[in-house]
Amino acid sequence: MVDGIHPESNLFINIVYNTDHQEPILSKDELSTSQIQFAKLKRWQWWFLVALNIIFLLVGQAAAVILGRFYYDQGGNSKWMATFVQTAAFPLLLIPLFLIPSSQYPSTSSTAPSIKVLASIYFFLGVVIAGDNMLYSVGLLYLSASTYSLICATQLAFNAVFSYFINSQKFTALILNSVVVLSLSAALIAVNDDSDGPTGVKKSKYIIGFICTLAASSLYSLLLSLMQLTFQKVLKRETFSVVLEMQIFTSLVATCASLIGLFASGEWRTLHGEMQGFGKGGFAYVMTLVWTAVAWQVCSVGVVGLIFVVSSLFSNVISTLSLAITPIASVIVFHDKVNGVKIVAMLMAIWGFASYIYQNYLDDSKARRTRSSTVTESQNDSLC
Repeated sequence: MVDGIHPESNLFINIVYNTDHQEPILSKDELSTSQIQFAKLKRWQWWFLVALNIIFLLVGQAAAVILGRFYYDQGGNSKWMATFVQTAAFPLLLIPLFLIPSSQYPSTSSTAPSIKVLASIYFFLGVVIAGDNMLYSVGLLYLSASTYSLICATQLAFNAVFSYFINSQKFTALILNSVVVLSLSAALIAVNDDSDGPTGVKKSKYIIGFICTLAASSLYSLLLSLMQLTFQKVLKRETFSVVLEMQIFTSLVATCASLIGLFASGEWRTLHGEMQGFGKGGFAYVMTLVWTAVAWQVCSVGVVGLIFVVSSLFSNVISTLSLAITPIASVIVFHDKVNGVKIVAMLMAIWGFASYIYQNYLDDSKARRTRSSTVTESQNDSLC
């Protein structure tokens, strides 16, 4: 459960737009289809859609993390249930899959991958996502929501490193700055003696929570790079629906894996007792789990909407912005302690975000100029 950028929502950003210095995966023809469709909208209608999707994204992410922490604070203790709800509402993603028209342009590969290959890829990625979500569940169990959020920010740094080695992406000065600053921010949280874990959590548990959250951020960044490699080398299809299909099928596998873990671990036997002993009552227990699941998928719908209505770069910027918003929301809701170390760590994290976003802006501007130049040359050649 990556605060700010949940594994399920960030999947769209890192695949649809390779944030580490590559051009958008969506083809020029698909972008033109989107532009033509939304050009028909009045200006206020367009802005309404943009604002609505921003709300979906920011509120969905912040609400999911806060509800996850609330579940633990009120007596919930099942790590597998907390893992399960992160992907359980994936059927909501069928909404954008059916509403967003898919381009009919042919695959860049003459032979599409077989069903067996696709099933193997989705199964592997889904199981990894389930394991990664489990690590995040453990992290949120032993950390305050604000501390958890700041540690999750290291995902951007890990993503840059794995993309460099696996996807042969560039390592610019701005990205290096982002990696260093975000790493130092996490280090400050790690050495903070005045740790603010939830009530009753020992220092040893706090350390476990820190390590699990950091490991989960690293694992998910590796997962994103592997997904990008899969699109480049195996699927070789650049349609929006393919991205959504991967999201839905991997979420299905992750949900099934979480259910297996829930029953295999025996935690399912404790769920009735959890509901009976929940601080706010049994009905609140059920609603907390339901709305946590819905919140993560609402966030995903917001990410999809921003990619389609505006651009993948803009969606990435808003998603990254939420990494700074969620710790603030956590302080307001749970009254987490905000000492000097945490304030410095938060400022450093924002600095790292800014560097990362600005590099994306430069890459996007360069890609646009390249495409514009290519179109101009093609027109000149046709005239000749």
